[in-house]
Order: sequence, then structure tokens, then C-alpha cells
Amino acid sequence: MSDEEEPPSRRGALIAMLVILVIIACGLWLSGMLGSVSRIQDCVMSGRTNCVSFH
Repeated sequence: MSDEEEPPSRRGALIAMLVILVIIACGLWLSGMLGSVSRIQDCVMSGRTNCVSFH
């Protein structure tokens, strides 16, 4: 028998990195969505009627 230790698994680190990337992607999507809603609300509050654009 040898006393060699196995190198630590990187599976946990890769899963954590994937979770962090998903959280960042969701945050970016959410901030874009909130910005869009904010622009529409500003437009409506200024009295305009053609605020929603489908571009």
C-alpha cells in the first residue's frame, strides 16, 4: 500500500462557480427588466400614451 493522497476533487468548486454564474446572469437579466419597466413608468407618468415600443 502506498501513502499517496488523492488530489482534492474540483467538483464542488465547479458547481459553486456554476451557481455563481447563474446568479450573476439572473441579476443582469433582472436589472435590465427593471430598467425597462422604469423607463415605461417614467413615460406614462409624463402623460404620454405611446410608451410601450415593440422594437
